[in-house]
Amino acid sequence: MLPLRTILHPTDFSEHSEFAFRVASSLARDYNARLILLHVIPPPMVIYAGGPVPAETWPSIEEVKERLRNMEGRTHHVRVESTVLEGDPVDKILQAAEETHSDVIVMGTHGRTALTRLLLGSVAESVIRKAPCPVLTAKPAAARMKALEESEANTEAGVAVGAHAE
Repeated sequence: MLPLRTILHPTDFSEHSEFAFRVASSLARDYNARLILLHVIPPPMVIYAGGPVPAETWPSIEEVKERLRNMEGRTHHVRVESTVLEGDPVDKILQAAEETHSDVIVMGTHGRTALTRLLLGSVAESVIRKAPCPVLTAKPAAARMKALEESEANTEAGVAVGAHAE
């Protein structure tokens, strides 16, 4: 087994990230490793539909830091650090992994379909392809069950279902 001294957990505060946080915390506790919590605030994006319309509003840095402090408080017997970066999530996660000499990145995945990944991209998929260390993606069992049920429903309805790789 790889020696785990530093575990990087990028979070977007979603249900999937919450599950990955629990996995990362358990690994950090079991290996007596340092756990680094990271949230990346994406750059502002504007959509033009007859005029500029903000695509999404992101929480303030203060709100993000408070959420990370709450996560830190839920870890027991684990050395935890947290950081907030601004920029492209993939670039900043990879940068943080390099700078902290992370032994593994533990992150949630939303389990999007191939079409959704093609249209929207996938942070997890890009990190997996470019990371300087192993990447463990975690998806809650409920999400897996829902994906399986949807796949079975599509198959029963005669819809071709492609392979799903994560």
